[in-house]
Amino acid sequence: MKSQLLWEERFNIGVEVIDKEHKNLFKIINKLFELQDDDEKGRWACQEGVKFFKSHAVRHFADEEEYMKSIGYSGIETHCRIHRDFQEKMLPILELELEQSEYSADAVGHFLGVCAGWLIGHTLIEDQAIVGNAKSQWENMMTKEDNETMEQIICELLYEMFQKEFRMVSESYGGEKFGKGIYYRLVYENKQGKKWETCLAFEEKLLLNTLGKMLDVKTNTVNAFIVNVLRFTARQFVEGIINKIRPEEEYTLLSENLLVYEQFKKVYQRQKPQFSLLFNSKEGYFAYCAVASHLAEKGVGITIEPETAMKQIESFLKKNKKENEKSSQKKKILVVDDSSVVVELMKELLGETYELSFANSGLAAIRSLSLNQPDLILLDYEMPVCDGKQVLEMIRAEKELEGTAVIFLTSRVDRESVKEVLSLKPAGYLSKSLEPAEIKNNIDEYFNRVG
Repeated sequence: MKSQLLWEERFNIGVEVIDKEHKNLFKIINKLFELQDDDEKGRWACQEGVKFFKSHAVRHFADEEEYMKSIGYSGIETHCRIHRDFQEKMLPILELELEQSEYSADAVGHFLGVCAGWLIGHTLIEDQAIVGNAKSQWENMMTKEDNETMEQIICELLYEMFQKEFRMVSESYGGEKFGKGIYYRLVYENKQGKKWETCLAFEEKLLLNTLGKMLDVKTNTVNAFIVNVLRFTARQFVEGIINKIRPEEEYTLLSENLLVYEQFKKVYQRQKPQFSLLFNSKEGYFAYCAVASHLAEKGVGITIEPETAMKQIESFLKKNKKENEKSSQKKKILVVDDSSVVVELMKELLGETYELSFANSGLAAIRSLSLNQPDLILLDYEMPVCDGKQVLEMIRAEKELEGTAVIFLTSRVDRESVKEVLSLKPAGYLSKSLEPAEIKNNIDEYFNRVG
C-alpha cells in the first residue's frame, strides 16, 4: 500500500479559492507518491510532477495572500514570509537534491516527506489562523532580517573557529539531543544590568574532528584539555556575536557553566530562546540558543572559576561521562504525544528503566529522530498537524529511519484504524486504557524479544 495524503473536512477553512487549491496540492503529492516506485517513467514523471507542484504552490500562495489583503488579516506579513521561505529556500534545496541524485528513490521520498509535512502543518495551523480557527505558532517570530543576519554572522564565526563550512538546518531548534554533546552556558551583563545568556551545544565528534585535530590530541574522547581550549574559543565566538549585534554596548562575562544534557534542556525550556538555531557540517552538529534576559539564573551546572578551571572541567567530564554511560546502558524510547498527562505518566512509568525523550507533534518527532535515533517509538495516533499514521509513513519513507520500531500507544483502537497501519509494520498496538503496569510489561516484553 503506497503512502497517501487523505483529505479531511478539518483541512477546509471555508474560503473556496483556498480550499480548492489545498485539495489540488494534496492530489499532486498523492500522484507523486504513486509514481515514486515506477522505474519506467518514474524519473521523468517526478520531474514534471515537481514542476507542477511548485507552480500550483506559487499560484496558491498568490491567491491566499490576495485574500488576506482583502480581509485585512493582521498576520499577513508573517504569513507571507513563511510562503517565501518555503518557495525561495526550502523548495530550491529539495530540487537541487533531486537533480544531484538524478531523482533517486531516497531523494524523491525526502522531497515528498518534507512537502507533505509542511503542507499539512501549514494548512491546519497557519491557514486556519487566517479565519480565526487557530493561533499562529509564529506570532513572536524574529524578523527575517534578524534571522538572516544571525545566520550569516554565526556561519562566518564558525568558519573562523573550526575552519569548516557550516549550514543552518533549522531556525527553530527545539533543544533535541544529538548524540553525545558538550553544553556550555555563558551569561554576559552590560552596565545597565541587561543580560545576554547563551547556550552552545557541541556534538562531541565535532570537537574531536576539529579542535582535537588542530591540537593533535590522540584520543577518541573529549578530554579536559580540549574542553578548556573550547571555553576560550567559544567565549570569543559569543563575544564576536555580541560585538556585531550590539557594538555600542559593553558586556562583561558574568558567569560560565558546563551543563549535562538534562541541565541544558531545563535551561532551554525555562528561558525560551529568542534565537535557537541548529547548524551542521560534515563533522557534526552545533546549536546556538540565546536570550537577552534579566532572568538569567545563577548556579546552573558546574560553574567555572579561573583559578580552578581545570579541576572543575575534570569534575564535569566525569559527571558527563557517567551520565552518558548510564544513558547508553538503557534502551532509548521516543514518546510522541501531545498530552502532558501522558508525558508525565510515561516519565513515572518508564523513566527508571529507559532513556526517554519526548515530542509533542509528528513534525517534532521527525526532527528528533534525525538527531538521536531511538530503539523504540511510542506513537499516539491522534495528534494535530500530522497524525500517527502519517508520521509512520514518513519514517518508513526515510532510508535511515525505515527500520525504527514503532508501537502505537493510543485511544484509537477500532479495527479500521489498526488495519490502516498494518502495512507500515508497527511493532505493536497498545490501548491507553490498559493499566500502566500492563503497558510497561508489553514494552519490557518487546525489548526482551528483540534483545
